Amino acid sequence: MKKLSERQGGAAGGYRSYLVIPARLASTRLPRKMLLRETGKPLVQHTYESALEARHPVGVCVATDSEEIFEVVRAFGGQVRMTDPAAGSGTDRVAEVARSMPDIDLFVNLQGDEPELGGQAIDLAIELLQQNPAAHLSTLATPIRSRQQLEDPACVKVVFDSQGRAIYFSRAAIPYPRNWEDRLLEADPPLFYQHIGLYVYRREVLLELASRPPSRLELVERLEQLRALEAGYTILVGVIEYHGCGIDTPEDYRAFVERCRRG
Repeated sequence: MKKLSERQGGAAGGYRSYLVIPARLASTRLPRKMLLRETGKPLVQHTYESALEARHPVGVCVATDSEEIFEVVRAFGGQVRMTDPAAGSGTDRVAEVARSMPDIDLFVNLQGDEPELGGQAIDLAIELLQQNPAAHLSTLATPIRSRQQLEDPACVKVVFDSQGRAIYFSRAAIPYPRNWEDRLLEADPPLFYQHIGLYVYRREVLLELASRPPSRLELVERLEQLRALEAGYTILVGVIEYHGCGIDTPEDYRAFVERCRRG
């Protein structure tokens, strides 16, 4: 079994990619969630180990402003970097890492609270940019088949065009059905998609976005990907079947622990 700090990624498609996991301790809805360890491992370690399953990245690290997270990652053998405590978002932390790595073409931002997003999904998002040189960013989505999930503002929705280019992200139900019918949730292809918290940026796009102030729509929805859309960047959306979830609440974490126990 390879050590957590070892990587076998390469410059697939002529692009070198590197994966960064932003992780902060000051979460509000689920305090200290990165260090919760009812499974026997801290949450950040689960995410790190999932990231190592991806084939394309030449490296993986955690970017944090917390000495406690820093020491925990070092203890399980992971790569970790301290970043500016004043960084306003995960994107800012990834950009801070990117400034010190001019030889990397693509940077993957994997949210630290996405422990169940596997390597194949990460590789798919990277391949979208490898295969589409005109696109600036990529991300992932999965079909929504529950009305409760569709109407939950904690579940971010995305709509995209026939070429897979994002049109909008929202906490609201989009598209909004004027006349509700339950069969809308069973449509094939699906009508509703949940956005998954992973982004791949071209290096120059990442640095430019991090230099911009938050945009109007970003401030309203509290969704930083809207900064890229408002700036005119193309975001490609890859669709996957995904049965995990981002860990935002105590209920999310309890469900994750149960899935781990079931194996």
